[in-house]
Amino acid sequence: MNYRKMGSTGISVSALGFGCMRFPCTDPENNQTIDEELSKKMLRYAIDNGVNYVDTAFFYHGGESERFVGRALKDGYREKVYLATKLPMGEVKEEADFDRLLNEQLQKLDTDHIDFYLFHALNAGHWETVKKYGFTEKMRRAKAEGKIRHIGFSFHDDPDVFKKIVDEFEDAEFCQVMYNYENTDFQAGEEGIAYAAAKGLGVIVMEPLRGGGLADPVPEVKAVFPENTDYVKSALDFVWDNENVSLLLSGMSSFEQTVKNVEFACHAKENMLTPEEKDIFVRAKKAADALVQVPCTNCRYCQPCPNEVCIPDIFAAYNNITRLSRGGVLKLMPDIAEKTAACVACGACEAMCPQHIKIIDELKRINEKFIK
Repeated sequence: MNYRKMGSTGISVSALGFGCMRFPCTDPENNQTIDEELSKKMLRYAIDNGVNYVDTAFFYHGGESERFVGRALKDGYREKVYLATKLPMGEVKEEADFDRLLNEQLQKLDTDHIDFYLFHALNAGHWETVKKYGFTEKMRRAKAEGKIRHIGFSFHDDPDVFKKIVDEFEDAEFCQVMYNYENTDFQAGEEGIAYAAAKGLGVIVMEPLRGGGLADPVPEVKAVFPENTDYVKSALDFVWDNENVSLLLSGMSSFEQTVKNVEFACHAKENMLTPEEKDIFVRAKKAADALVQVPCTNCRYCQPCPNEVCIPDIFAAYNNITRLSRGGVLKLMPDIAEKTAACVACGACEAMCPQHIKIIDELKRINEKFIK
């Protein structure tokens, strides 16, 4: 396993971090039903082979991820890793929520401290909430009390907002941003990553495979790569090549994925791509940009919908129609098609979407185009 410095913390972290949002489930329709035996096998295999950063969150797996991770890190595994979780900003209604939520998370994780604690999914509005309730001071106090070790934030908003938070959040030691070869100029982007690194922050990358979409790209993107390309390795190598990246998180959902990603991480180096390889990624991005209609990454933060609208599945189907020119994909999925029209424009999904997709408008457009 290769290791990198986490900004100015003095800590070395594995190039690969284990993201705990996509564990395999016993019931594919219910992501709270984590397959604990298989998932524990995956997590412990990764740790046994050098992964030392484990990332979860309050909302993952419908609230069950933190509990499972706490159980999976028994038998001495907790001491082998840096454990990260996040303050769920969507749950914050008053000042007292900081201590309430942190203590609940410590209990769920069955640990006396969290190594890396983040404000989850900061945007302009959430950052104002942080300042309104004095949460940065509460972070400092929790650190002084030993409940957390390092302070940071994950981010979903525009580049200017990202720089503003980096400049104003003086206690931040690291940040977590979306980055892959299709999203080099999206949200924080490469410019934001370089900006944070220059300020001494460690940079953690999420969505290196864009929600799994880059593991099996569409034909137009595949055509840019050489024959026999391992698309997962290539996408991860693109992120690891960036010298400002401390580690990337992979939300692995099978044992086979875990084994392969650990192997890939053992060969991960900064500045390892040739100019020719970098050009391939530039051309791949151009091919992808020409096709995508809705920039959904299947993070499923918008789920569950009160009216059971399968928003990520609908967007995936719609993007497939455009990308693959397969008209009528929605008609092949009557359940999804029927539930598209069930949207009542309550806006709950839009408040949760990290990509700030105008979900209500998009669903209406899809409904008008395909559901007559």
